[in-house]
Formats: sequence, C-alpha cells, structure tokens
Amino acid sequence: MRKEPNQAELSTVSCWQIAMILLGIAVTPVLIASSDLGGRLALDRAAPVILCASIILTILAVINISIGEKARLPTYGIVKFSFGEQGAIAINILMAISLFGWIAVTANAFGHSMHDLAAHVGINIAVPVWVAFGCVIFVASTAFGLEVLGKVSKIAVPIIAILMVVVLYLVLNKTTQQVSLSEQMSFGAAVSSVVGTIIVLVATSPDFGSFIHNRKHAILAGIIAFGVAYPTLYFVGALPSALTGERSLLQAMAVVGTTVPAAILLVFACITGNAGNMFQGTLVVSTLLSRIAKWKITLALGVLAFIVGSLNIQSWLVPFLLFLGIATPPVAGIYIADFFLKRKAGYDEAVLSQEAKIKYPTFGAWFAASVVGFLTVNGYFTLTGIASLDSILVASLLYVLFNWRNK
Repeated sequence: MRKEPNQAELSTVSCWQIAMILLGIAVTPVLIASSDLGGRLALDRAAPVILCASIILTILAVINISIGEKARLPTYGIVKFSFGEQGAIAINILMAISLFGWIAVTANAFGHSMHDLAAHVGINIAVPVWVAFGCVIFVASTAFGLEVLGKVSKIAVPIIAILMVVVLYLVLNKTTQQVSLSEQMSFGAAVSSVVGTIIVLVATSPDFGSFIHNRKHAILAGIIAFGVAYPTLYFVGALPSALTGERSLLQAMAVVGTTVPAAILLVFACITGNAGNMFQGTLVVSTLLSRIAKWKITLALGVLAFIVGSLNIQSWLVPFLLFLGIATPPVAGIYIADFFLKRKAGYDEAVLSQEAKIKYPTFGAWFAASVVGFLTVNGYFTLTGIASLDSILVASLLYVLFNWRNK
C-alpha cells in the first residue's frame, strides 16, 4: 500500500484557495454562456435553471475533489487505475489536446480584447503582440506552482467581482424594463446548457483536490465554488442580456452605452482562466513527458499558445474542442464508479503493475457513453434531459456492469 503522506510532507492549500482558482478558470466560459442564456430566458425562468444546474455541479465537484484528496494524484494519475497504465495514455493525450486548444483560444481572446481596449485610447498595437504579452502573464502565473496561481486568483477574482458589480449597476440604471424574449428553451435543455458550461472543469477537478488540506476542505471547496459563487456569477452574467435582449456581454453593454467595463472584465477573466488551463495542461503533459521539468513544459505550452493563438482560430477550433469535450464527462463517470467499487481505502500504485496495461472493457464503457453524450447533445434522445449527466451515468453503469461480469 502506498504510504499516505502527512500534512507536513505536503504543500497543501485551503478550500478558499481552491475555490478561488476554480472560479478564476470558470469566469470566461460563464461570461460567454450566461449572456446567451440571459438572451433566451426571462429572469424568473433562468433562476430555477441556474439553481438546479448548480446543485448537480456541486454534488459532482464535491465527489471529484474528494477523490483527488484521497488519491493525492491528479486526474491523469487516477484514470490509470480504471483504464490501465498504458490505456490512460490515450485518455491523457485527448485531455492534453483539449486543454491546449482552450489555452490557445483564450490567448487569442485576450489578444483581441486588449487590442480593442487599447484602440479606445488611440493606441494601435497588433493582436499578436497582445497575445504574446498575455502568454507571458499566463506562464508567469503557472510556472511557479499552485501557490502563485492561488495568489493570482486572490487578486484577480475580487477585481472581477467588483467589475461585475459595476456592469450590473450600469445595466440596472440605464435600462428601465426587461425586453420581450422571442426564443425560449425547455427547462432540461437550459439546465444542460448551464451544466455543460463547466462540466469539463468539474470532471478534472481532482487535479486541485490532490493539493487540498483534507476531506473537509475538499467538500467546502466544492460547495463554495459551485454551490454559492457559480450560481451567483451565472445569474449576474445573464442579467445584462436578459434586460437588453442581446446575447453577448459586450453587445448588451453597447446597448447601455459603454463596453469598457465589460472589456476589462473579459481581460481579467482570460488571465485567471488561462493560468488555470495552463496549470492543468502542465499536469497532463507531465504525465506523458515525465522526464521533462514542469516549468519547461509550461514554457513550451506558452510558446505554442502564442503561435497558435496569433492565428484566426476561433471559427474552426472552438467547434472541434466542444466536440472533444463530449468525451470528458464519461471519464469522470468511470473514475467515480471505480472509486466507490475499489478505491475507497486508497489508491495503491503497486496494483497497477499486476493489472492489465490496457483495460479494453473500460474503453468500451467510455466509447459507448461518449456516443450517448454525442446523441443527446444533438437531440436524438435523452435520459435525464441533461446531456452530460446522461453520459456520466451511462459510463458509470457500464463500468460497474463490466467489472461485475469479470469477477
């Protein structure tokens, strides 16, 4: 049995630091998705949707962060136990491609936001220069480990909260009544949208649980991040669009008369979001290239993010990354089922050498659940009304079934 490290041996952090980092990563996708929701649903219909989705995400996050705390391994180390040592490499490559893609997309968004902000004061600097500037910030925030990443979030997240209040104040004072919304969404589709916004982060949240003090802090981190802060952030983000009928924050603020606060907000959101993406990207690539120091991997990711992020990538890369994202929730369903079936006492790495290097039944469960996720996302059928929850449940049930038959 692997020796359980004690507190003195670990550089662990509190629930507040982990919650801040998770929120920092979540801000960018939430600002984009909440505006879209606010442009489709009236506020009295959006509120129960956000509440229901937040309850689902909180339950999953508490479980996943607690698994990370128990294993003291990142997600990419945990999946070795269910997919096999060599089988996990395929999963990790998939996650590495997905994470790097989002790093490049966010770097590109940062460059365009800074370019537009500078243009407001008469400064014309090319987008690639701003992308390079952003990549330097992302690398500097990540290369020195979780502690520095936590400090960046501690500074940036309160600034983001203040900017959200400013945006809210401007919208409430310059709009007199809510516009009539022509397009509606079903309750299930809307909940699925709010859950899907951040499900990949929740699925990989053991990355952060592996650094947390103890089980109590793991539970509190999940509750603070996704039970309290996430629904608040989502509702505030949806409000400008619900009041103006516009489906993006910048368009809604243009109706109000100023886009500058929203543009600054997006810049800070890009910094916290991409620093977190870079941290997770470094973790997963380090499992594939274990002989290379992590700071070198972070630096290489920064250089590559500059090269790719300087191109016009948004139109083709984002749909591809959303397609890859369908395959991530089933991975969480499998490692959750594996934990409750076999690992409640802990993760013994010595077991790995005695088991199959590639566990084909697990890949069968993952592939089938990914197909279910693809079909439910595209509206062919649904089990729970929430696409990502369907794929997690199918993956868990199939994994349990395959392991029961192999006993």
